[in-house]
Amino acid sequence: MNIDHSQKRENLSRRSFLINSAAAGGGFVLSLSLPLGASHAAASAGFTPNAFVKITTDGQIVLTMPYVEMGQGTYTSIPMLIAEELEVSLTQIQLEHAPPNEKLYANPMLGVQATGNSNAIRGAWKPLREAGAAALIVLTEAAARRWGVEATECRAEAGEIIHTSSGRRFNYGDLAEDASRIPVPENVTLKEPDAFNLIGTPAKRLDAAGKVDGSTVYGIDVRPAGVKIATLTQSPVFGGRLKSVEDSAAKAVKGVRQIVQLEDAVAVVADHMGAAQKGLEALSIEWDDGIHAAVDTQDVARELKQATLKTGSVAQNIGDAEKAIATAATRVEATYRLPFLAHAAMEPMNCTAHFRGDECEIWIGTQAIARVQRMAAKAAGLPVDRVIVHNHLSGGGFGRRLEADGAVRAVEIAMKVDGPVKVVWTREEDIQQDMYRPFWVDRVAGGLDKDGKPIAWINRFAGSSVIARWLPAAFKNGLDPDTTEGAIDLVYALPNLHVEYLQVEPPGIRTAFWRSVGPSHNVFVTESFIDELAVAAGQDAVAYRRALLEHNPRAKAVLDLVAEKGGWGAQLPQRRGRGVALQNVFGSYLAQVAEVEVAKDGSVRVRRVVCAMDCGTVINPNTVEAQIQSGVMFGVTAALYGKITLKNGRVEQSNFDTYQMLRINEAPAIEVYVVKSSELPGGMGEAGTSGIVPAIANAVFAATGKRLREMPIDPDALKT
Repeated sequence: MNIDHSQKRENLSRRSFLINSAAAGGGFVLSLSLPLGASHAAASAGFTPNAFVKITTDGQIVLTMPYVEMGQGTYTSIPMLIAEELEVSLTQIQLEHAPPNEKLYANPMLGVQATGNSNAIRGAWKPLREAGAAALIVLTEAAARRWGVEATECRAEAGEIIHTSSGRRFNYGDLAEDASRIPVPENVTLKEPDAFNLIGTPAKRLDAAGKVDGSTVYGIDVRPAGVKIATLTQSPVFGGRLKSVEDSAAKAVKGVRQIVQLEDAVAVVADHMGAAQKGLEALSIEWDDGIHAAVDTQDVARELKQATLKTGSVAQNIGDAEKAIATAATRVEATYRLPFLAHAAMEPMNCTAHFRGDECEIWIGTQAIARVQRMAAKAAGLPVDRVIVHNHLSGGGFGRRLEADGAVRAVEIAMKVDGPVKVVWTREEDIQQDMYRPFWVDRVAGGLDKDGKPIAWINRFAGSSVIARWLPAAFKNGLDPDTTEGAIDLVYALPNLHVEYLQVEPPGIRTAFWRSVGPSHNVFVTESFIDELAVAAGQDAVAYRRALLEHNPRAKAVLDLVAEKGGWGAQLPQRRGRGVALQNVFGSYLAQVAEVEVAKDGSVRVRRVVCAMDCGTVINPNTVEAQIQSGVMFGVTAALYGKITLKNGRVEQSNFDTYQMLRINEAPAIEVYVVKSSELPGGMGEAGTSGIVPAIANAVFAATGKRLREMPIDPDALKT
């Protein structure tokens, strides 16, 4: 493309990036600034930059990725942003993991170095493009100066600057040193969407080849020289302690090298995983269960239900819902309940650590590398800069790898082992020592006028706040944005709305982020209840929603599209039904229609799911489709099977026989339709999960007339 500053573009100030000379590699290094709440003045005065694009003298273009690849396509979509503005192909971008550095690599939407909340693309959209555009302008100027021509006489193509009239050209690497000595222009311009060559086009996954041929290194694959393998068992009751261990039989297992005892755990260190597991099974352990030994799931449910009778923190108030509901022609009330859920990622929790006394080195796949470094340093009693963390691809994260407990355990064990030790959790340990999606209880009431139109909406819900523990600064006045997303700022025009939240932390069980944490709860409640109001009004579920969307064209567009593509209103056989759900969460609009069949024994089969998505500007349409499909499968699993229960303080589920996954022969046909949009990109990783559960529940009602207010589906309640 020609570097023509008269072309219609979006102008941006140089304050959003800095160009530094390359001290290492004799190249041109551009670092882009992602401010952590700092003012532009602070940034221009020397705000520490993060996320580096490096062009070396041999022509390599290296992107140091501040985000993590867990299968969601980040390592393809984000390089597309750089490649688009830098006028190179996607395959010309090389990637390296960002090291732990909260100041340099913090996610601008979270303020911490983490990959989550479906915001990697949202956070990178502008800064990464700025980096590419700035680099291209400086490289073009370097070439123009060498040729003694104006920069506007030059264009960029496939990693080269070309003098248009003469055909002379330089590789970016040829210009790297000269570029490092040229100041950044005061204004950088970004391409308009109609000039995009790469963004919006299907791109093959950059990480696919390594995963196919087995060369990709996940955290669990790491094998530093001399590494031993360990597995562990932790107190089966949260907060319990180790009382005694008889380990003679374990030590007799061939390959077992060491038994490590901690306050609340025991690890077996061996030459390989098989020996470690056999040694673990041979241990005779006595636990002191502590104060949570009697906790059952029903205790948690009762506490939450009782809490909803109290006044909570007001998340949103519009009009006067209490007054409106008192005068309503029809009043509808419901109580919803959602269970604890595990993550059950393909790759179980693992971490390799080498404690050397004054230093600790860690190999892991994590969504929050700086958090791992910080908590590992605390566990090891070392300064943070004495902990080296190497990040790797993860075989699924779903929020579980935003936690650092696995790294802490590995460090605690490594401190008692000579040499590096890889700690791998068994599947049973992975499920029973997970940190779970919170349990929630909602009390919802709605009021309708004589025409069935909603005039009042009241929702009071209780449950754990993950953010209150994970990021306390973001928990203010008893509220946080994750716990309330999907319960407030609804897509529907409701004249009187009142939503309250009560933080209730359950005893004896740990909660954490999950794939669509707050929205997976709130969208279920909202979309189930709006369906209940439609039934009370005697109106069609789609028509009822559409009447409340005149002010929201994006929501209306996806609803209309999904109704059309999903065959809404078409006749279905007996005991088959369609259900709809609509949401605006993670910055994206999504409507889903689920088609289910309910057998006479009450079992439910989800046969078809149709999705209509407006996620703003699409980077890679392949990723959009894959993420929706993946999210739907995750949500269908939760709707049909997902439940973690406690008995006598212990998690009852232990493996995939008791914490069931959706099998391939149960998978529904999934259709994804994307509305073309020029809005800012929205999040994709979790939206499909939060919307599908209420769509299924509403479809079951359409098929059987039985309303589901608790998940997962209980087949006994649907038997004929």
